[in-house]
Parts: sequence; structure tokens; C-alpha cells
Amino acid sequence: MSRRVVCWRHGRTTWNVEHRFQGHTDIPLDEVGIAQAQRAASLLAALRPSMIVSSDLRRAADTAGMLARITGLPVTTDKDLRERGGGEWEGLTRDQIAERWPREYAAWEAPGGEDVSDVADRVSGAIRRWAAELDPDGLLVVASHGAAIRLGIARTLGLPENLWSALGGLGNCSWSMLEEGRKGWRLLEHNAGTLPEPVSSDDTPEAAEDAP
Repeated sequence: MSRRVVCWRHGRTTWNVEHRFQGHTDIPLDEVGIAQAQRAASLLAALRPSMIVSSDLRRAADTAGMLARITGLPVTTDKDLRERGGGEWEGLTRDQIAERWPREYAAWEAPGGEDVSDVADRVSGAIRRWAAELDPDGLLVVASHGAAIRLGIARTLGLPENLWSALGGLGNCSWSMLEEGRKGWRLLEHNAGTLPEPVSSDDTPEAAEDAP
């Protein structure tokens, strides 16, 4: 028996559609995002999760709430599962960012924003902390955000930072599953739950372009 963690990205928002950097800005799900969360929740409920933990931002918390309604489990919020802070980029489109900050855009480092290593540390720390609360065969569902999940998974797997780009982005309401093995955590599936779709998130342009 082994602990498993489902890292579940929130449903779509209007800022996803407009390709705006959301970061810590508290944007709600749009109608499509609500429907995505309902559909994904019905699938994830079949896994019989033991615990649901979410970012405190409502696009993630409301996504988690769809699963809570089906399973009867409570949702615990954790600020460490928030998206990467975007500093001066929050609310701006990718085109606006590229035009105003070409050097920073190329490095995907927002003025006043969070460093990727810091995000990886806090998200991975939260995943490990909550997973430690599980029974040996328990399943934790973590509702979070595109860049936060990818970076947290990379750190949890122990990947060196120069290989983090090998993990592609996640579509809205798609998920990845981690399992704790004898030699540490391993990735069982990534960006699952739907057929491949274009990724629009606060993750790097390269991660978004990996999807068709």
C-alpha cells in the first residue's frame, strides 16, 4: 500500500481565456470552468479520496468544492498552494508582458513576482505535509494552479531545476498523480482527465506551448 496525491488544476476563468497572468489575484471560475470542475469531480470521486486540500484562491477552492459535494469530505485551504505570484504582471496579457518587459518575459521572471524555486519549495512542502496525514493507502486531492502544480511536482520528484521544463503544463481541471514509493515520490500520470487541449495558465510560455 502506498500514499497517492492527485494534483488537480482549477477550472477555467475569464482571465485564462484572455491569457492574463492571474497569480495571486482572486479570479472566479467562469461558466465553462464550473462545468469542467463538475465533470472532473465526478471522475475523481471514483478514486475515493481520503482528504481534499486547496489553495485559498477561490478558483481552486470552488473547484475543490465540487468534489467535496460528491464525496462529503471537507475542504481544507492552504495558502502555500497558491499560484506563483506575478508581481507587476498580474492582470496583464502575455502580449502586454512581452511588449513591456522583453528581457523578463524571455526569462519568465516577473518584476516583484516570486522566484520559481520559492514556489517549488512552498508547494512541494504543502504536498508532503498533507500527504503525511494520510493512512498508508490514502489518497489526497490537492486543488491548485498550473505553474504551482508543475513546480511543486518537479521539486517533490527531486528533479534538478534545469530539467523542470521537461514537465509540460496542465490544462484546466486536468490533474497529475504522485505515488509514494520505497525510494521516494514518483509520477504516475500527468495532465490527465481530458484529451490534450491548449494550455493557458501562469506557467512559462514553453510549458504552455507544449500542448497542441
